[in-house]
Amino acid sequence: MKKAEILKKAILSHYRSVRQFSTELGIPYSTLVTALERGIEGMAYGTVIRMCQQLKLNPVDFSPLEEHASLGVQILENDVMQNYLKLNQTGRDKVMELMEDFAQIEKYKAKAKKSK
Repeated sequence: MKKAEILKKAILSHYRSVRQFSTELGIPYSTLVTALERGIEGMAYGTVIRMCQQLKLNPVDFSPLEEHASLGVQILENDVMQNYLKLNQTGRDKVMELMEDFAQIEKYKAKAKKSK
């Protein structure tokens, strides 16, 4: 499925119409309709990002984003998984081993988030 088709499907699953979505985001209706018909490649990047944020889509591959994770974190996780899946079993085992080793080293541990 093309990105424009994915985008249109996402719009119509969240809004009554493409017009309602365009009005809510402040995007000219004609611009949005043209992009959905001809492809979003000609749209301004900032506009595509705003649309993806509103629809909770990853702007790279238009996959759905998890509800509470930030966009940057999800893109990074997606990149890590794509690279991991390129590895054979030996490579995957080595990556997991290295991550376990690094997780034990204080210098590499993630800081715990403070609760409110």
